[in-house]
Parts: sequence; C-alpha cells; structure tokens
Amino acid sequence: MAVVHSIPKTWDIFCKVVDNFGDAGVCWRLARILHREHGLPVRLWIDDLATLRALHPALDAAAQRQQVDGITVCRWQDATPLPDDAAVVVEAFGCGLPEAYVTAMAAGTRPPLWIVLEYLSAESWVDEHHGLSSPHPRLPLPRYFFFPGFTSATGGLLREAELQSRRAAFDAAVRQAFWRDMGLTDIAENTLAVSLFAYNDAPIAGLLAVMAQDAKPVLVAVPGDTLLPAVRSFFGVAADDCGPWRRGALEVRALPFLPQARYDELLWACDLNFVRGEDSFVRAQWAARPLVWQPYRQDDGAHQRKLQAYLNRYCAEQAPAASAALCEFWRCWNGAPKGLGAAWPALRAAQGEIRLHAGRWARDLASHADMAGQLVGFVANRVK
Repeated sequence: MAVVHSIPKTWDIFCKVVDNFGDAGVCWRLARILHREHGLPVRLWIDDLATLRALHPALDAAAQRQQVDGITVCRWQDATPLPDDAAVVVEAFGCGLPEAYVTAMAAGTRPPLWIVLEYLSAESWVDEHHGLSSPHPRLPLPRYFFFPGFTSATGGLLREAELQSRRAAFDAAVRQAFWRDMGLTDIAENTLAVSLFAYNDAPIAGLLAVMAQDAKPVLVAVPGDTLLPAVRSFFGVAADDCGPWRRGALEVRALPFLPQARYDELLWACDLNFVRGEDSFVRAQWAARPLVWQPYRQDDGAHQRKLQAYLNRYCAEQAPAASAALCEFWRCWNGAPKGLGAAWPALRAAQGEIRLHAGRWARDLASHADMAGQLVGFVANRVK
C-alpha cells in the first residue's frame, strides 16, 4: 500500500448522480483506490444511494451514514457545514458543493484543498487546462481543475494496482466458469460474445437485426434491465418474458446488473463490448477488447466532439481499413443507425486487427500513471 504521509486528515468526495451509474461508479472506484492503495480516510457524499448500492450490494440505501470497505458513505442531503478533519474536497464532475459547506470552507483559517474532478475527454485542450486553478466567483477559495485523459499531460485514467494481474488470470477456464455462473453453459466455440450496455436512445433494434443476419453465431449479454424493453420489442415477446431470445444467428441473454468487479469479468469474457458514459468506457479499454462507445448525449452536441476526438486519438496508429470500419460503425451507433446494415459486416471483417489494436492501446495506457496516484501526488504538492 502506497501510503502518502504528507497528506493529513480526510478526503471528502461529493457526487451527484446525473449519468445514472457512471457518476456513482467513478466516485466509488476513486474512493476505494484512495483508501486501499494510498491509506487515505475517505468520505463519499452522494445524493443517490440506491444507484450506488446497485454497484456495491453491501451498501444500505436507507442509511444516512455507513462504513463500507473502509469508506464512510454519507447522504448528500445530510452534509454538515464542514467536518473538522476535511483536508481535501473533490467536487466530482462539476456537481457543486453544499452552500453551507463552501461558506464554512471560506471561513476557516486553513480551508481544504478544493479539486474539481472533470469529465473524461480526449480533446486536445484538456492537456492545457489540466491542473489549472480558478478563484471562486464570490469567496476567497481557489479551485483546481483535474482532468482525466489519455496523455501524460493529463490526470490519466482510474486503474487499480491489481487490475492487470486480475485480467491476466482470467484464462479460458475462468471464462467458462464465469459464463456458467451467468447461466450459460452451451456457447459454441465460433460464437461472437457481445456485451451490450447503452442508453435508451441507442438503435437497439437496428443492431439486433444486423446481428441476426450474421454468418456466425452471435451471443449478446445484456446486464441489467434498462435495455430489456427494447430487446423484447424487437423479438415481439411479452413484457414479462425473461428469454433467452433467438432469431437467425442471434441469441440474447438477460443478465442481472453486475457489481463492478463482475462487470470487469463480463468485459473480459466478451469479444466485443458496447459501453456508455465514462466508467464502463474506461473499463472496456482496460479489458483490451474491441469496444463501441456511446457518450452521454448533450443538447449542444458536445458528445459528438468528444466522440470524434477519441476516435482521432484511438485510431491514429490502427490499420487504415480497420480504423475506417470502426469509425463508421461508431458513427452509425451514435446518430446514423440506417448505416448499421453495411457497417456491421465491415466491423466483423476487421475484428482481428481491431482486437490486436485494443491490446496495444491498453498497454500504452498502462504506461501512464494512474489517475488516483496522480491525484494524490497533485494534492501532496499543495498540502504541506
């Protein structure tokens, strides 16, 4: 455990759940790494304990305050003006802080260090803005902006110390055991295993239609129940039908919503992963498997800029044909669904090269310092 003795007292992380599981997932993962790998006392203030409980079933969604895995989990609504032991405050994704808390920070003789943890982006301007400070508009409090990212000039990506060894140990036998645990015992050797996690506005019917026409078997595993109405509609079955569902080459299986560690295993078990938002997007990259990302939709179109910026970076050193196939499929998935019929066969044809590139990309990302470690170092340089 890399204990950082120069950072005193407690870290407070504030999280408002906007993007459903993504915000809670990132904050919970960060809190656990800070505590487990850096020996830091952490309080997580969150406004939706039910969502967090889905990621970690040991939580009590009705408790005002509880200790889970060494982390103090508190209801946002019960935030006190300022705990005496707060040394660092992390405002996740620009969620703001309780007004009484901020006022108390400003009144203190030694206010906690205020970190604004931003959303992940591959856009080039992130490198220039990472680590910059900005004064509060009304109070004498500086805020430091910490940007996750894909280059050494950014804050990096969340990664547990044991993640790569866990993935390496997930061999063929463990993969088979995982599928048995999920209730699947008869997966043919030439089956393309796909995990599907997306927002409700994704073109689910179009995707399933092209998969059903594939030349080889396609197994789609859907964790949680968010997408099941669209799946049932495609197959024309009743709302209480729990599957499995089959059409042509396609078989779809409903899985329970998976806690974070088991979701990692699903990503490792699959040949292609559809992910969304931020947390599952990062985990799919660490899985070193081909992926298709659906960013959180924004009214001003910023999600499309983020999508293109990532593709530009991700595909820069990929073989041209594979890059073209991947980019076209991502474009169809995120706004041009009528093209899926042609984009899917092209993606399938490039699957081998895309998988090799996913492995290279994961190794390159792992050469950068992880986000939690960088955040701890960033704070240590400013808290003396």
